[in-house]
Amino acid sequence: MAFAPRARRWLALDLGDKRTGVAVGDEGSRIASPVDVIELPMSEGARGEALLRAIAKATDDHRPDGIVIGLPLNMEDASEGAQAKKVRAFGERVAQATGLEVRYQDERLTSAQADWRMAQSGLTHKQKKGRRDALAAAVVLEEFLNAMGRDGSS
Repeated sequence: MAFAPRARRWLALDLGDKRTGVAVGDEGSRIASPVDVIELPMSEGARGEALLRAIAKATDDHRPDGIVIGLPLNMEDASEGAQAKKVRAFGERVAQATGLEVRYQDERLTSAQADWRMAQSGLTHKQKKGRRDALAAAVVLEEFLNAMGRDGSS
């Protein structure tokens, strides 16, 4: 009896200066779920080593086949500024630390989409703030998975 190949599972990161949102999803369902917010800065102390360790633990916990990182492109022209270059450099370190393929997805307006999704949730401001980054990571991953479906690639 032949088994269909398992849909590739992805872990998404919405890297931030203070915290990083984490989400998981797979190509089969194209559903992304927010799972965590890592309260560690990307560049503080030893160039973000604590965050790299936390991301490596997340990959151990969720066992993805690859990682998608939100790329902060300039709103006006989609060019890459200083923050995007910083994210790409950190993404290279994530790939080295985890041994996983890292891809990038435009993250423009994902935080706004996360806020919109939470607007009618009944959550307090503090609760929303705590979930925003993980939900933004889920939006990044949904957009990545939907783009894969449109491109026919995987």
